[in-house]
Amino acid sequence: MLTVVEAENDQGALLTMALSDVSDGIILKEVDGLGPVKATLVSSSFAGIDGEQYHSARREPRDIKLKFGMEPMYGGTSVREIRKRLYKHFMTKRNVNLRFYMEDGLVVNISGKVESNDPPMFTREPEMEVVVRCFKPDFVDPTPVTVSSTSTSATGVLTELVEYDGTAETGIVLTVNVDRTLSEFTFYHQGPDGVLSSMDFAASLLAGDVLTISTVSGNKYATLIRGGTSIPIVYGISPYSKWTELLEGDNYIRLYTDGVSGVPYSIEYTNRYGGL
Repeated sequence: MLTVVEAENDQGALLTMALSDVSDGIILKEVDGLGPVKATLVSSSFAGIDGEQYHSARREPRDIKLKFGMEPMYGGTSVREIRKRLYKHFMTKRNVNLRFYMEDGLVVNISGKVESNDPPMFTREPEMEVVVRCFKPDFVDPTPVTVSSTSTSATGVLTELVEYDGTAETGIVLTVNVDRTLSEFTFYHQGPDGVLSSMDFAASLLAGDVLTISTVSGNKYATLIRGGTSIPIVYGISPYSKWTELLEGDNYIRLYTDGVSGVPYSIEYTNRYGGL
């Protein structure tokens, strides 16, 4: 159950709205658009074959609709003053960051632009209806999760377990703290569906190097820090590699390197939710 909604504008001003609190004159009556958004499925048909062949899917932007009531007797000011306070956070075309607090302790963020703001002026009960268009539809846990381990030269079943709590797939940031000379390595991932994928890297690495690979959608990169200098090194990733994404449930990973000693590494990810 939703308990509190916070809205932050571009200037960093924060408006906190508890669903059961009307002491500041603002009543958050309704919040719509928190469920999973519609997916667009791409497929094609072939002559003589029943049905269609599935190709890909993508989720559409999210529209969050907020309905406010205004109670000047609680806020100690006029309806216009309360309306002006809401305008500071929900003026059309402006950015707004929304934070949702759930009864079970989950806290998630989502950002968007105010698409519409409709405050009927001549009504017995003053209200305001706001629509925020969120172009990236996932709710994101603001606290990243870090898992640290060491590489192995063993083969076979993947044993490093990552329990992903999110409901939407998420990329990772893989950091390899190189402590000896390496020429290549492979990062393996097996999702709850049992599918095994690999990300192959081949380039000269020296002791003291720090290699960072991001597989986050819309922010994929590979950089190498050597002697305090950051160098792009995306060319080291094989074009046939699968950019790792964690799926809801139990995920197993392994960093494979040659040699007896393991190389320390970590992955960092954020829980993403397709609906609340």
